[in-house]
This record gives sequence, C-alpha cells and structure tokens, in this order.
Amino acid sequence: MNSQDIIKEDKEYIAPTYARFPVALKDGKGSKLYDYEGKEYIDCGSGIAVNIFGVNDEEWKAAVTAQLDNIQHTSNLYYSAPQAELAKLLCERTGASKVFFGNSGAEANECAIKAARKYSDNKYGADRKEIITIKNSFHGRTIATLSATGQDEFHKYYNPFVAGFRYAEPTLDGVKTCANNKTCAVMVETIQGESGVNVLGGEFLKQLENFCREKDILLIVDEVQTGNGRTGYLYSYEAFGIKPDIVTTAKGLAGGLPLGACMLFGKCAGVFGYGDHGSTFGGNPVACAGACNILSRITGDLLLEVQGKGAYFKTNLERIKNVEEVTGMGLMIGIKTSKPAADIAAKCMQKGLLVLTAHGKVRLLPALNIKKEEIDTALKILNEVISE
Repeated sequence: MNSQDIIKEDKEYIAPTYARFPVALKDGKGSKLYDYEGKEYIDCGSGIAVNIFGVNDEEWKAAVTAQLDNIQHTSNLYYSAPQAELAKLLCERTGASKVFFGNSGAEANECAIKAARKYSDNKYGADRKEIITIKNSFHGRTIATLSATGQDEFHKYYNPFVAGFRYAEPTLDGVKTCANNKTCAVMVETIQGESGVNVLGGEFLKQLENFCREKDILLIVDEVQTGNGRTGYLYSYEAFGIKPDIVTTAKGLAGGLPLGACMLFGKCAGVFGYGDHGSTFGGNPVACAGACNILSRITGDLLLEVQGKGAYFKTNLERIKNVEEVTGMGLMIGIKTSKPAADIAAKCMQKGLLVLTAHGKVRLLPALNIKKEEIDTALKILNEVISE
C-alpha cells in the first residue's frame, strides 16, 4: 500500500474525529520517521509525548518481547510480576504509597476523582464532593474528565455533564473564590499542555499547597503529559517543590503502549478497598514490562540532558524572526508566533519536520533522547518556516 491508499481507506472506514496531517507513517528509528514513499521526517511530537525514547528502541523492544514470550495478559484477579515491579519503582521514585493502573490519562484522572471523593466521604460525609480545576485545563475525554476540564469549548454536545466541578483562575484568590465547605480537592496541571503549554507560577502552586493543607483539601497533580521526564524532572511537581496527595500520569509511562497510573500518597494510601475500582486491561503485563524499562532509564543524568536540550531549544527559538514567546519546561515547548500555528505545522511537514499545535501555538514534544544534530535540523526548518 502507498500513503494515498491508506488515507483513502482511513477516510472510508474510521470515524472522522481527528484532523490528521496527510502523512501515513511506516517505520523509523529514534526521532526519524519514514512514510510509505520513503520520505524522512524529524519527529518533534513523539506521538504526543508518548515515545519517550523514540520509535523502534532496542532496549524497550527487548523488554516488551520478553514479556510477550511469557504471557500477554492476565486479569487483575491474579498477581503479575511486571505490575508489582512497576508499582514498586513508581513508589520508590516518588514517595507514593499505592498505585492504581489504568490504560490512559483519562482513566488515571477518573481514578483520582473517585479517590478524592471517597476520601472525603469517609472522613466528612456525602456532602463534601466538589473538585476545583483550573481554567484552560484539560483532563481527558470521558464524561467525567471532560466535566473536569476547564474549557467551555469541551462543554457542548454531550451534556448533561458530571456535576461537582468548579473552574478557578490560576491564582490563590481564584481558588479561594471557588472553594467552600463542599470542596474535597483541587486538580491542577503544572503546565497546561493542551492549552498552549502554559506554565502555572511556582508561587501560586506553593500557596495552593499550603491552602489545601490548611483545609484538608486534597491536591491532585495531573502529570499525564508533563510526567516521566518530559520537563527535565521525573514529575514536574518536583520542580516547584510541592507535595501532592494524588498524582496521575500516562502517555510516556510505557513508551508507546497504553498505560495510565494514579499514585496515592500519605493519607490517600488506604482510600480504596476491594471492588471500589477496577480495569480489565489496566496494568497489562506487557505494558508494565515496557514501563519498567522506561522508568529504569529515566536517570538523573538523562533529566539533566533534557533540561539542557530544552534550554538549547528555547535560546535558539527566541532568536527566530516572528517568534513572540517561548513557553514550557524541558522538552515540553510552546512557540507563539505572529503567524498561524497550523500553517507553520503544515509547512514544517513539507520540509520533513513533524510538530504539533495547541491553542494557536506550535508545540514541541520530542523524544527525550533526540540527538543534537536532529535538534539542529528541526531548528533550521523552524527558522525557515517561521521567519520567511
């Protein structure tokens, strides 16, 4: 098959929920991808922050294949060594007490919502169930996580939405305005990826943590996109010196396989009992084997490299004509320009560079091990497209 055949078949049989780029990708290595005609692309999207070590990574493939040679799936009625090992790694690396595994970021956030409401129900009764999220946030596409998402554009078509969410400005006063005696949790992304890579202020996050502690309101940090080394920290909350009660993550955790995790800290550790929550595929042994390999390779040295690469990107991007602002942290980068982001992405693709967009910005989420020469090629193409 060629690219046009694949695109034609896709349009005929797949629900048109995605505005796809006109590219059918066939294979690749690391941060280089190839379409069915053999054209090469530098990948600065990594499957939307999923392929942490790029595509066709030998170490990751070996870990996944070894598990496939044993058993590809067992239900959560039985114990699984890869799942137990991954939970241990996550707890040891973060200080979490317990982990629940799902299949995606939305599922991880659903679990966090349920955990927060059950914690509050156990301690305060049934009337303390509201969760505050931040305006312009994005927490998933299930009905509950869409309800939690602080963007009006997502609150149409599918109503009635789940009650019990309030949307605050990203300031302490904004949160206090929304808080009341029904508030059980505040859920935040330290960097709002889907809203244009907006970094919440460190001072606000520390103030928010203190406020939550005073009121016994749980602090949930959504690390679905920011987690697993993306920002130059294992999880981005570490950069701001805060200690959440619940942390959710997914995307890059298993390096390309579906896996989400909800990590429960301290007073939330014992919130769930038998039958309170579940998932058929959550914690699948093949996905967990891949995640164990990924997590073991996110070392201190790698995180420093990510910080350095991010600084290199930022410094060079800010020099490009028509670039107005560069936001983000590590290898999670947003570029505001005087030109339409969609046009920039299309022209970059024509020149062999794959980038993303978010709320009018160009967004870069390359693999953490992207090579220096690949960064330079990406910067060269971005400079040509943005400054022309």
